[in-house]
Amino acid sequence: MRAGDEALGRGEWVRARDCFRAALDRNVSAAALLGLAQALWWLGDVRESVACRERAYVAFRRGGEAAGAFDVAVTLCIHYRANIGNPAAAAGWLARAGRLVEECGLQERRGWLQLVAAGHAESPSAGERLARQARELATDSGDLDLELCALAEAGAMLVKQGRLEEGLAMLDEAMAGSLAGEGGDFDTVVFTSCHMIDACASCAEFERAVQWVRAADRFTERYGCPFLYVYCRVLYGGVLVATGEWGSAEAELGKALELSRDSLAPLHGLALATLAELWLAQGRIEEAERLLVGLEDQPAAAPAMAAIHLVRGDLELAEAVIDRGLRAAGDDELRRARLLELFGELEIARHEIDRAAERGCGLAELGAQRGCESVRARGERLHARALAANADSRAARPHLVAALEGFAALGMPLEAARTRLLLARALLDVEPEVAVAEGRRALDAFEELGAGSDADAAAALLRSAGVKAARAGPKGTAALTKREREVLSLLGEGLSNPEIASRLYLSRKTVEHHVAHVLSKLGARSRAEAAAHAVRERGRESGSK
Repeated sequence: MRAGDEALGRGEWVRARDCFRAALDRNVSAAALLGLAQALWWLGDVRESVACRERAYVAFRRGGEAAGAFDVAVTLCIHYRANIGNPAAAAGWLARAGRLVEECGLQERRGWLQLVAAGHAESPSAGERLARQARELATDSGDLDLELCALAEAGAMLVKQGRLEEGLAMLDEAMAGSLAGEGGDFDTVVFTSCHMIDACASCAEFERAVQWVRAADRFTERYGCPFLYVYCRVLYGGVLVATGEWGSAEAELGKALELSRDSLAPLHGLALATLAELWLAQGRIEEAERLLVGLEDQPAAAPAMAAIHLVRGDLELAEAVIDRGLRAAGDDELRRARLLELFGELEIARHEIDRAAERGCGLAELGAQRGCESVRARGERLHARALAANADSRAARPHLVAALEGFAALGMPLEAARTRLLLARALLDVEPEVAVAEGRRALDAFEELGAGSDADAAAALLRSAGVKAARAGPKGTAALTKREREVLSLLGEGLSNPEIASRLYLSRKTVEHHVAHVLSKLGARSRAEAAAHAVRERGRESGSK
């Protein structure tokens, strides 16, 4: 037991797991079960971890240790919500924790109860109030872990209310304190990181999310990924899609799909829908469509499904999907923005130009009021589309420039390049030289990302202007670093990530990053495709010799 506790404190999860299993072989105790659950969670075995925690809860209760039982109940509440996607079970464990506080006089735990209750509140304002109360109790008791978690929760709730500047500032503060080790509990880093990613994803503060993830690199290398919650993994995958890190995004979403396979449908559906967004961006429309089969009633799938229907010209189906998505989003204006832009594109396709222009103006104004640059940029772009569709290209130009600047500032390369292509189309007849320059830049960006359909469209536009614009061929190994070429070679031998880590004396996490970068730089869609590339390269080298 003592060795297991020491291993947990050092973040040596395998050592801790083995110690606690040995202890349980001798004597089943609540402390040993809890220790094993903690080690398993950090090793990614979520289901077994939850099972051990439930056994630990029963053991604490039967042993009359109410405080221990409360702590386990609170953690189970969080894990059922964020890892397993089961809100009913999460609510049940929250209620159990509340009963323990009342019946066993655990007043010193009330702050933690309010913190977890904030995540289940009926509205963001109610959640903010509970989180602030939890923070006050943390300050009174000197509980720094609770203080940092409550700060993150309150910040996330403020973002949901559209109070972005205030909320993001609180999240920045929580991240700084937790990564510095101010609280001392590793789980505090996980809690604050996931809230930061959730908030940044909702308001498209992607660069902020990426900066904090990079700031967490040292923690990640030492202790493992701080985004072990499945929900947070999916959100981070979406951040990587938006910022153009598509190789890493596919790897992250693959892990999320594996972990959520036994979860409830909404959580697994969110992972599938996010991967479909990535495949759509790459031009893999048929594959994305197959991925979305069975998700027709999932709100998270609405943007991707509507985009596919618009590409195919199925306007009635697109409208039905968008309507369902908007109803599910309710009053969450940040979630509605993408769907409203798609609705505007639908209206343009139906020649309802004035409605689309009005919708674009409304979105741009909303984004400006809320301080949400992504919503403003989408509104500006939609307004410009409507003006261009009405043959008013000169009037469309300032709106497209404003949208382009917004997407570029947010670090959203695909959306910036798509806006640049629209600008090139708008200027083709009035300023052909500028249009060609913008078209070339858009094509280069699409090629760099691996956005096949968009690159085809950009090349076609340039050819229509009398400019040679052949698509670039497959990406080669020239852009790979020496270490990445070593990893690629081992992929060609069919080695798994653990085997590559052992061969190169690297950590598994480092190998995962290298593999993601190799896939991205090669434009490969899978490990198998990268391995095939390695085999071809090896054959060419042998032939030249």
